[in-house]
Amino acid sequence: MITFNMASFLFLLFPVSVLAHGFVGSVTIDGTTYEGNIPGGTTNPSVIRQVSTIDPVKGATNPSLNCGMNATEASDVANANPSSQILIYWVGGSTGDSNWPHNVGPIMHYMTKCSSSCSSYDSANAEWFKISELGLETSDTWYLANLAAGEPANVTIPSNIQPGDYLLRSEIISLQLATSVGGAEFYPACIQLSIGGSGTGAPQSNEVCQFPGCYTDTEAGIYTPNIYDPPINYTFPGPPVAAFVNGSSDSGSSSGPGTPSTVATTSLFQTCKLVSRSNPTCIVVK
Repeated sequence: MITFNMASFLFLLFPVSVLAHGFVGSVTIDGTTYEGNIPGGTTNPSVIRQVSTIDPVKGATNPSLNCGMNATEASDVANANPSSQILIYWVGGSTGDSNWPHNVGPIMHYMTKCSSSCSSYDSANAEWFKISELGLETSDTWYLANLAAGEPANVTIPSNIQPGDYLLRSEIISLQLATSVGGAEFYPACIQLSIGGSGTGAPQSNEVCQFPGCYTDTEAGIYTPNIYDPPINYTFPGPPVAAFVNGSSDSGSSSGPGTPSTVATTSLFQTCKLVSRSNPTCIVVK
């Protein structure tokens, strides 16, 4: 188990990673880029809900776990389709002029269907389903390190999803301080989409949860006292990836809301996960 002294050593060794924070600066959907707003700055038209600060959400019961710190509805909605590729550019610093600062923790994506246009939808009581999760790329390196190197996260809209207006919730959980209960740093961000097509895929009732409500501060994947002790055996928090995302009609009824996914480095379906700025070819995870 990591000791207090070791945690203090890591804090001193990586002060920038511990102290710096960030936000989603822009998203690219099927080649079209949409800029976000500076946290707490001037509000311009966008499809990304604006947060008030670059600071993380602390605590699994914090209402801001929904879409980020004091997030407000965005004025615009981006068009997308089943199988659309979405590049999410997480950036660091108060103005987004540096790379994402953290490299330990999972990247997960959730969706919820808006009851009206997402530009006026209050997501406080929304029911979210998970569409992707990324953890360890190797035995001791997280996929999050790619974002720290300046690459975007990539998520694929499910190929058979029902048409309609949706919020896409991109979430990073930074675990460098999660050796103590309450140390996890949550970075959620919500993107407003209108999805076309004629799909029929939707989550089952046991595959959805609310934010806050999906997590607890003491569950595996949030409280990680052995995060620096190899081999790392990480359990994703929250519900499993919805069965319809894999093309399955099985609801997976043995796992209820908030039940952790199988211990793994990635979700089990094949999709495009990370894309390099210099090489647009997908890094595919199986």
